[in-house]
Amino acid sequence: MAYESDLELGDQVYHHETARRWLLSAAYTDSKLWEAREKDPQNLAVLANTMDRTYDRNLPVSSLTVSRFVDNISSREEVDQAEYYLYKFRHSPNCWYLRDWTIHSWIRQCLKYGAREKALHTLKNKVQYGIFPDDFTFNLLIDSYIKDGDFKSSCSVVEEVMLQEAFDLPSTQILSLYALGSYLATRPQLTVAEERGLGASLLLCGLKQDNTVGLSAQLLGNALLGKVEMLKGIHAVFKGMPLFWGRGYLGRALAVMEKAACCEVKLSKDTLDYMNDLLQELSSTSDSDSGEESGGDEDKKENAVDEDDQAEQAKLPQYASRFKELSSQLESQGKVDSASFQALVTVLAQQNLAAVEKPDLEQYNSRIQAWESEKRQLIQREKEMREKAEQEKQERLAAKAAAQQA
Repeated sequence: MAYESDLELGDQVYHHETARRWLLSAAYTDSKLWEAREKDPQNLAVLANTMDRTYDRNLPVSSLTVSRFVDNISSREEVDQAEYYLYKFRHSPNCWYLRDWTIHSWIRQCLKYGAREKALHTLKNKVQYGIFPDDFTFNLLIDSYIKDGDFKSSCSVVEEVMLQEAFDLPSTQILSLYALGSYLATRPQLTVAEERGLGASLLLCGLKQDNTVGLSAQLLGNALLGKVEMLKGIHAVFKGMPLFWGRGYLGRALAVMEKAACCEVKLSKDTLDYMNDLLQELSSTSDSDSGEESGGDEDKKENAVDEDDQAEQAKLPQYASRFKELSSQLESQGKVDSASFQALVTVLAQQNLAAVEKPDLEQYNSRIQAWESEKRQLIQREKEMREKAEQEKQERLAAKAAAQQA
């Protein structure tokens, strides 16, 4: 794909280092509001011992205990301990009660103590750890990777957003598209599994943006998914993905081009170039196995190409011919934007990200207040249960003493 390392916008060139300055603002990523919460200091050694003894007795550990442990992390080593207890809690009878604020606190603590890889690990293994962040928390993690120039990892987070179908906030959409565009600009060598993840992320996020960036993302997404479909069959596309169950992703990519020809929105030239290269590549390998990796967890039996897949593959010459027609039509209509996809998402972020931060911060403030209210209720309930248990214990002791005297 004809991506460029510098983003040429008019007469001005924005380099990656400059571009990173205006991603999420300092106010958005500032932890002061979070740190200002009411403190509940705990001794982690005591908490760990309590949880171990509770598990040894096959009794459930409360979500409040896990929350206290995560909130009181004060070092990188304690992050590792917390990961263990998050795993234990997820595999306990109380697993469904991991609190949203605990997940948010876990991600913040990982970022604070230089353990970002732990946050990503638990996120990608969410079934084992119960880590399902909200959109604001996703933004913090995506932004952290982007600002360090680690676009591959930022796209790994975006893929989790896609799997969780959490592209609701405009800020998440913009950050995700920026991460995806920046990663693709590095021209990575992708496995089939990676093409599928990136394709689904581009498609589902692009559907949220009614502009050139959104339409170009949809084209790229459908093209990548179409490539997987042509090489590995439709079941390789849908495995674990929140996608529409239906063959013909390359046909949907062409439908995006037809839509662009009928509306005021353009398509970026490099996404069209990518589609062209992809069709040529598929045409040259249509009679042989692609030889690409399918990812370690791809099941060959599930990914077997059936008759319907073969019928779809037979449409490849039609798709290639139609693509050429539509490309010429778009060119003649002036519907091809010479700016790269990366440059377009850069402009989108510059123009819109600051404005969409305000409602996010307002919502986050309200969310913290709600979390604190819920936590106080849990603490009060815990206190009442302990008092009741102590009272019952004293009554049993008194009854036992009375029985011995009698």
